[in-house]
Amino acid sequence: METDESDRYRAPALDKGLDILELLAGVDSGLTQAEIAKRLDRSPNEFYRMLDRLVRRGYVTRLDGDRYSLTLKLFGLAQLHAPVRRLASYATPLMRDLAQRTRQANHLAVFDRGAAVVIAQQEAPDYWGFSIRVGAHISLFNTGSGHVLLAFRSEEEREMMISEHVRSRADIELGAEFYDRLDQIRERGYEMMASVQTSGVYNLSAPVLGPDRRCIAALTCPFIALVNAPSAPDISQTILLVQKTAAQLSLLAGADVANPA
Repeated sequence: METDESDRYRAPALDKGLDILELLAGVDSGLTQAEIAKRLDRSPNEFYRMLDRLVRRGYVTRLDGDRYSLTLKLFGLAQLHAPVRRLASYATPLMRDLAQRTRQANHLAVFDRGAAVVIAQQEAPDYWGFSIRVGAHISLFNTGSGHVLLAFRSEEEREMMISEHVRSRADIELGAEFYDRLDQIRERGYEMMASVQTSGVYNLSAPVLGPDRRCIAALTCPFIALVNAPSAPDISQTILLVQKTAAQLSLLAGADVANPA
């Protein structure tokens, strides 16, 4: 009896887990265990242990006790793969030009497993500047990069990102004022805020958008006033340059944005 090549190395448990992930990826409001079983034409009991493991590993979350939905863990893992390296390589010459034109450092951050992670950075061209190292994990709640990454996402995605950031919502207090700020950032197209970590630094952040116009990265300039360089752009001029560079990166990423040139 001949063995079908496609079945020779079957892994039923893996197939079952992937079936669940692929199904949930196409559903916005989540599904119950019974609904998952019905759509996959299986018995509900077949999925109990698999769902439990996916929840414990952080790939799936429970909504309202009995519904299951994907977390952003798969998205976070993908961010560390080739697309991120490709984005960083595309961004490098543009970020270098931005540093030269603003006389300021800048960095690019993406969302990864609950934090904004710096994947590329450019030093200021002069001997004085403020920069953050590649690989640094920074907060979503009190940084320009974090605010931008949250602002240019749907409400559901925001909540999933926030849930990834903290194990318990009781650990943080995010009132209406915080969400209003995110809406304002989205409306004006950028964040400009005094750093809560370093006195005298202002975070100037703009979104890099993907083909679906969701934020895939945040470009941030930690702006400091250069008293010894009166010809350097001021803060208002610098945020315009940050926005223009982010728009150029968005075009490279396939977003349908107005040509910034």
